[in-house]
Amino acid sequence: MADIVDIAVGAGSFTTLVTAVQAAGLVDVLKSPGPFTVFAPNDDAFAKLPPGTIQTLVQNIPQLTRILKYHVVPGKLKQADLAQVGTVTSVEGSTIKIDCSEAFEVKNATVLAADIEADNGVIHVIDTVILMG
Repeated sequence: MADIVDIAVGAGSFTTLVTAVQAAGLVDVLKSPGPFTVFAPNDDAFAKLPPGTIQTLVQNIPQLTRILKYHVVPGKLKQADLAQVGTVTSVEGSTIKIDCSEAFEVKNATVLAADIEADNGVIHVIDTVILMG
């Protein structure tokens, strides 16, 4: 089975996320055994950001790294697991609100595809880049 990075690269709809992960030097981390739960914003999610945001983040690697780490949670948590908890703590250290009462939502993002299995975790595709705070 492919790892989280290989799945993201192969999907073709995460080019911005893959570029950001490479710029932040997080490829090796996300290829490690983990396991990790990744809330992966697709390219459309990044396109919702204000113009110039992505370019600014790529020029500010510490901030980019912090935002990317906010999208990763230790452990392999499927939708059913997340529905039981209400909040999780990201690798970055901040909490993320989970709401599975009607739709499957992660903070201010809707999950478009849940429980994508990877060798080293699980991916949930989200429609919005989530930010701390």
